[in-house]
Amino acid sequence: MLDQLLTYDKELFLFLNNLGTEQWDGFWMFYTHKFNWIPFYALLLFLLYKHLGKQRILMLILVVVALITFTDQITNLFKYGFERYRPCHQEDLQSIMRIVKEGCGGRFGFFSGHASNSMAVAVFVGLILRNTYKNLIFLLLVWAAAMAYSRIYIGVHYPLDVVCGMAFGALSGFVFFKLNNYLSQRFIKTS
Repeated sequence: MLDQLLTYDKELFLFLNNLGTEQWDGFWMFYTHKFNWIPFYALLLFLLYKHLGKQRILMLILVVVALITFTDQITNLFKYGFERYRPCHQEDLQSIMRIVKEGCGGRFGFFSGHASNSMAVAVFVGLILRNTYKNLIFLLLVWAAAMAYSRIYIGVHYPLDVVCGMAFGALSGFVFFKLNNYLSQRFIKTS
């Protein structure tokens, strides 16, 4: 059964990856690069500051650092625990897939750190700001899903890698949202 699931995953990867065209390669390479999103993260931080105020934003920043560290480290545990090769490291796929990214990254890809981190941030920030900015959570979820898709497009992750990364990220974002609420109630004095 697992072999059949992995076969379907490989077939879906090839279908989705081969939908790409050279016209869109630059866009998806830009999209998938984490550092290109620094202005976006700064905007989210500003919205959080505006919503929470000076006192609560410092704790929130610590919780976000813990969230990203947590998702990154658990992702690495899974990658080295499962040792599933990235599609771009599979010799039998290299001639029939589109490899957009120069340099494939690490050998192992299950599950995607990009998908995990972006979904964790989307859920965490979306839940905090859901009452102030009603549609923001939907925009953040679309942003995170597109980030996950970008990993398939450029040839470095299978669909199962990104779906599992997104699920883990969403769960992590929710848990850290609850942790942030608990810490804020316990340690931040309201006037």
